[in-house]
Amino acid sequence: MNRPHRYAHVLTIAGSDSSGGAGIQADLKVFAALGCYGMSAITALTAQNTIGVQSIHAVPAEFLKAQIQSVVEDIGVDAVKIGMLPSPSSVEVVAWAIDHYKLTNVVLDPVMVATSGDRLMADATVQILVRELFPRVSVITPNLDEAALLLGRDIPSADDFSIAAQDLLSTGSQAVLLKGGHLLGGNVVDVLLQPREHPKRFESTRIASHNLHGTGCTLSSAIAAFLALGNVLPDAVRLAHAYILQAIAQGADVTTGHGHGPLNHGFDPVPLIKLDDKPRHPS
Repeated sequence: MNRPHRYAHVLTIAGSDSSGGAGIQADLKVFAALGCYGMSAITALTAQNTIGVQSIHAVPAEFLKAQIQSVVEDIGVDAVKIGMLPSPSSVEVVAWAIDHYKLTNVVLDPVMVATSGDRLMADATVQILVRELFPRVSVITPNLDEAALLLGRDIPSADDFSIAAQDLLSTGSQAVLLKGGHLLGGNVVDVLLQPREHPKRFESTRIASHNLHGTGCTLSSAIAAFLALGNVLPDAVRLAHAYILQAIAQGADVTTGHGHGPLNHGFDPVPLIKLDDKPRHPS
């Protein structure tokens, strides 16, 4: 079959957010807004809204595996975003898929702690996540609560980010983007650290908004999209930051629901980008 063009294919492996602000719904909106073709493998169903999460129903690991196989073996994947993984068996399926299909450009958002501070992942799942996925993915994107859980200590200021990121690298990660949005103050600081590289600091003025539901999902999926389009990791992070700042700003004056509303993912959508090279991970 003649295939003169194709799209950049990005797969999200994450939970479903019934309110549409986070999870796979947010990821797919990001992929579309940035000109990529999005696909999904659902790890869990949630009943949630702008106020909170009311119920979670995990997808059986066998069915998660079937979803990934269906997508990769037919369409192919240029990048992967991993979000909520509800059980050790779901972590094992994803680790198998990365190895079996030799998946690259894998972004792991370790969804361990809710915005409310509630734990979303049991200790046993955290341990297997660190052991099986951290060494296999291209970058992990923990927020401060998740980093504190992984390191067993708080990270009180942006001055501590570089040391904390280095300690996270020692867990086996290939790269760490430590997100500082939970710190108080007028500026938001994130730090990207790769082995044998100086830390790269991304700093921006904090945007006043009540609509911040799904910011972590949005940033990690934007990084995956820009990786799929051929950018190296530091450039993908820089472009993803620029995108999410606009998504926050453009959605700040909108009311959705009675709690924390979503970002404006589609503030300036890009048509699907056509690529000329061969698809990655074909059947």
